[in-house]
This record gives sequence, structure tokens and C-alpha cells, in this order.
Amino acid sequence: MFGDFRNDQMVKEHSKYAIQVDEQAGQLKAALLKDIQRSIFVYRVDCGGCNGCEIEIFAALTPLFDVERFGIKVVSSPRHADVLVYTGSMTRSMRVPALRAYHAAPDPKICVAYGACGCSGGIFHDLYCVWGGADKFIPVDVYIPGCPPTPAATIYGFAMALGILGQKMKATHHIQGEEERALPCHPRVPVELRVDIERESRRMAGYLYGKQIAEKFLDSFESDPKHVKRTIQSYLDQQDDPRLTEIMTRLLQVHQTHQGEE
Repeated sequence: MFGDFRNDQMVKEHSKYAIQVDEQAGQLKAALLKDIQRSIFVYRVDCGGCNGCEIEIFAALTPLFDVERFGIKVVSSPRHADVLVYTGSMTRSMRVPALRAYHAAPDPKICVAYGACGCSGGIFHDLYCVWGGADKFIPVDVYIPGCPPTPAATIYGFAMALGILGQKMKATHHIQGEEERALPCHPRVPVELRVDIERESRRMAGYLYGKQIAEKFLDSFESDPKHVKRTIQSYLDQQDDPRLTEIMTRLLQVHQTHQGEE
């Protein structure tokens, strides 16, 4: 009886310090198992650093952060790697080995510039034996800044790398035919109107959200050019957003100005 009570107390005590796998981690691991069917292999290339970044990378592998729960494994050969992690400044003596590691890794592959030195050369950027960051010679897909980056930033950067790797694995190569022509976005919208709508929307809402609002307006114009105002009004009634209403009203004014010029 006393033994059972003691075991229950030990289980409760240890459960307080157990690392809980969140829902996003489970979704990421499920995506890896579905799309790639195996673990992701990471190979590290030290181009001339102080070993601070290496310490943080291996700290991410410890049971405390446990990056292997995402299916990420460190390998000792670039021929087995899916992700290449370049640490340290790109020195003259490591330029050729870094390129050899890049060409040895099979496609598709992801290149990560790790740390301040790997991203830009860091404090050694102006030395006689330093070329700069890894992107001077390697096509970098992900930048993880920091001196050195924390294990949390390392895991976040690796998660981004896995997302890009999934996109590359699903990518297709298209060869344009002789008679094929690439159409611009919203081909039925006059170019002058499209430019003014995008400029005004980005001026009022910023680059990202302004682009999204402009796309919504231009989609409404293409779907029904004669009743743009009615289409936009029905959309605004569903959103109930005063700022969005203000921006859309201004875009309608820009549209009316173009109609008057025509």
C-alpha cells in the first residue's frame, strides 16, 4: 500500500517537469511522415567560426529541446543530407570545401545560413581572409541570425527549412512553348487602374495587407466590372471592419476617377 502511494507521488512529481508536445509539433511530424516518409538529415559545414554556433546546435539536440522529435537527424556526410547548415564566416580556405559539400548533397536540398557570421560574415566580415557570409557562394534558403542563435531560434529556423523542403519536393519544372504567353495578374483590368489601386491600397494598409486588399478589389472588378460598388459593399457588410471600409471606399474613388477619364 505504501509502495503504491510512493509510486503515484513520483509520477506526479516527474509529470510537472515533462515536456509536452504541442499540437503544431504533432502536425509537423505527421506531415514529415506523410510527405517524406523518413527523418530529415542535416549536415553542418563549419566555414570558420568560433564554435559558439555549434554549441547551440548541439544544445538543440539535447533532451531539453529535443529537435529529433521533429524527425531531424544530424548526419556525418553531405551525400546523405537534405539540409546543409553553414556556420561561421566564409573563409578563403573553406570556400572550395563548402562548395563541394553543396554539390555533394542530393537535390532537392535546403541551405541554411546559421548565425551572424554565416548570414553576413559577422564581426569578421572585413578580414583579409573572409569572403563574407555563406550567400556569397551558396544559394541560401533560410537565414537564422544571432550570435549565436538560441536553440529555440534554431528549431524555428529548421521548421521553416522543412516547409521550404516540402515545397521543393512538390515543385514542377515547366518549359514555356514557342506560342505560349504568360498572362499578367488580372489581365482584364486596365494596367493604369491596377497600378493605382495597388499603390493606394499599400499606402493606406502597408505592403502585405495592402496587396491583399487590392487583390480583393481587383477580383471584384474582374467578376463584375459594371457593378463593382455593389459587390464591394456586400463584401464589406460581411466583414464589419471600419478601417477596411475606409480603404475600400478610397479604392472605389480611384476607380471612379479612372471611369471619368475614360
